[in-house]
Amino acid sequence: MARLTRPRRAVSTNPLKTSAPLGAAMAYLGIERAVPLFHGAQGCTAFAMVHMVRHFREAIPLQTTAMNEVSTILGGADQIEEALANLKKRANPRFIGIASTALTETRGEDVPGELDDILAKRPDLGDLQVVYASTPDFAGAMEDGWAKAVTAIIDTMVPEIDPLHRDPDLRQVNLLPANYLTPAEVEEIVRLIRAFGLKPIVLPDIASSLDGHLADDWSGCSLGGTPVDDIPAMAKSAVTFAIGESMRGAADLLGQRGHMPVQVFPALTGLQAVDNFVSALMNVAGYADAPPAIKRDRARLQDAMLDAHFQTGGLRYAIAADADLAYALTSALAGMGAEAVCTVITSPANPIVEAIPSDTAILGDLGDLEDGARKTGADLLISHAHARHAAAATGLPLIRVGFPINDRLGAQDACRVGYRGTRAFLFEVANAVLAQSHTARPEDFGAAPISPEFEHDRPQTAPH
Repeated sequence: MARLTRPRRAVSTNPLKTSAPLGAAMAYLGIERAVPLFHGAQGCTAFAMVHMVRHFREAIPLQTTAMNEVSTILGGADQIEEALANLKKRANPRFIGIASTALTETRGEDVPGELDDILAKRPDLGDLQVVYASTPDFAGAMEDGWAKAVTAIIDTMVPEIDPLHRDPDLRQVNLLPANYLTPAEVEEIVRLIRAFGLKPIVLPDIASSLDGHLADDWSGCSLGGTPVDDIPAMAKSAVTFAIGESMRGAADLLGQRGHMPVQVFPALTGLQAVDNFVSALMNVAGYADAPPAIKRDRARLQDAMLDAHFQTGGLRYAIAADADLAYALTSALAGMGAEAVCTVITSPANPIVEAIPSDTAILGDLGDLEDGARKTGADLLISHAHARHAAAATGLPLIRVGFPINDRLGAQDACRVGYRGTRAFLFEVANAVLAQSHTARPEDFGAAPISPEFEHDRPQTAPH
């Protein structure tokens, strides 16, 4: 059980968290033909866009209402209306998700009321779905903005079903993934669900929109994602699965709208965590046993646990991440005998913090990660790409997780969930430990070394 601590200082030396509006924008990008719209100044949008472009290596259709000094004082309703009309004309999206920023939240603007007036007087917007989420930069982190956006989508687009006339599709299930899950991880969870003959509706589905694929044309909208017409149908599902404690609020709201059971899984990394999810799928599908392919994946994970425990047993590591991701990885490594000697989180809002297997959880930044790693004698760092400075300063290996990862390719393909993903994660940690005793050099991958007796055969460099 982790005890939350808050360091007393006046400045953040190396920021860790990413803002809530960016989390909301990423959630909106998981909707088909969507455009996220920041209600704020242009600089807010430019900052978020740079992060997402460098992480996903894709064009990101992020737009802004471009508030200025006058509109900030008098109100931004005209900017919202103009932005909606322009986007409808140029990109013709089916969905626009609006995320507030600190600028408009500080003023206290009534965006929901303004939206109602705009949509009532603009029939030319047609069947365009517009959703608004309150996501000020100064409150919460990326996972909080994602959760608020998903909750807003459900609140706006999923109707409440009459419980007396409910006719659910017993093979259809809802999946609400947490913010930290990569496109490859969402795809792996969907594969597990379909292995039991179930039909998942994923909200939001970044596995088909941010997975990195070439499209026939660039329309200025998201390329893939949850179809807009599928979202109201989520009320007729048999059950709602949520991955990550931060998604509990959205899952409970969806369960109320459809009068269906809700199950929240704090993590899907680690043998026990995946077993719990597979058991839930067996209950919904009516299976007495798991399919052979799933059982083989489990057996391979067990073998990987035996292989990796020599490196993970007694491993002392420091981790900095959003609460859901920190819990998922620390709980999996705790089962392998590793100890989180320093845990840094981004937001206190998530109750899963108390369940992180660490003595304390610091609400801090990457400076706290570096200091904690030094004081506790950590052997390994786990965080996003900005922790590379702490890794260089401490001389420790860094496993890159979360967002952003802008100094490596393929961040969207990393998978650490399910039996397969947990297996890959354990090998990743074990290999990082093994690499410490021998740092590979470029020449190590060339020809075999020349024996002394053949040294005279080595080509000689011609004199200048």
